[in-house]
Amino acid sequence: MPVNKNPLQVAILAVPESSASTVYGVHDLLASAGVDWGLVVDGVPGDALIEPVVVSADGASLRVINGLRIEPHAALADCPTPQVVVIPDLMVPPQADIGGRYGVETDWLRQAYAQGATLSSSCSGALLLAEAGLLDDQDATTHWAYCEAMGAHYPRLRIHPNRALVTAGEGQRLIMAGGGSSWNDLGLFLVARFFGVEEAMRVARLHLLDWHHVGQQPFAALIRNRQVDDALVSKCQAWIAEHYEADSPVAAMVRMSGLAERSFTRRFARATGMSPMEYVQTLRVEESKQLLESTGLPIEAVATEVGYEDASFFGRLFRRKVGLTPAQYRKRFAALRSALAQNAPAYLESLASRA
Repeated sequence: MPVNKNPLQVAILAVPESSASTVYGVHDLLASAGVDWGLVVDGVPGDALIEPVVVSADGASLRVINGLRIEPHAALADCPTPQVVVIPDLMVPPQADIGGRYGVETDWLRQAYAQGATLSSSCSGALLLAEAGLLDDQDATTHWAYCEAMGAHYPRLRIHPNRALVTAGEGQRLIMAGGGSSWNDLGLFLVARFFGVEEAMRVARLHLLDWHHVGQQPFAALIRNRQVDDALVSKCQAWIAEHYEADSPVAAMVRMSGLAERSFTRRFARATGMSPMEYVQTLRVEESKQLLESTGLPIEAVATEVGYEDASFFGRLFRRKVGLTPAQYRKRFAALRSALAQNAPAYLESLASRA
């Protein structure tokens, strides 16, 4: 399998006031980009798009605020300037004066920013950006409990308590996400900014981000493992992937196989774990998800696009497989796609220059 020789270098800054769940959570989320979708959909992991490392002032093992121990990959002095820095939450009292407490870290942040790095923070981690002086005369946000105190301690910044995500600075290279679990939002934003909305949506589905209360069904994707030991079934899979909207697709695959319908059905089910009709329906539903997320087509038009003339049947099928109606799915997931597309355009030119 080819290996991406130029993954995005991301340093996650750990201090004793960090929480281990955020440090390692954002690490795992970023590390999954490009890798895990292929693993669960095709059975083969893809190339890593991001190489996250945990860094600290001295690189030594440190016990963080919730009592767990973090083992950094490197000390700041030994870490080449990353392309992106992530600052997790900073668990200090909102009114605490952190002036001078993080001298090594703030010096490093200023140097990284001067050398072109994108600096990002989740939750109260924005305090370190402010302490480094990087938010002077800039828009900013942080966890709601810290907004008032942050504005008082750093009066030159413009705090926006009601904004979940703020970008600022030269080239919009300062990124702040507010809220206790905002590292999820920040991780998706970074993936979308550097690798596009589609990759961010894959990561969101894999990690069940943003809408945990609706369960796993809305995020489910068709598992389309190619059956390398059954060339006939693989040929049919490849054909249906391009012709899922065709009339009578199962009959067309039967003709393509040259087998009797009953023999083909048994062989297809043995290879894929689904009957041919179930496979077609699942593929059509997955394609309809993309249309619901990315277009404004009426539900009836989406049904037609994926091969269903009866929109009512399509609606019942979609709800049975996804757990939401098409309209409910669009309301939830189109909003995420739209937010990512508006706020985090992929920097294609900069990516090309790194290739």
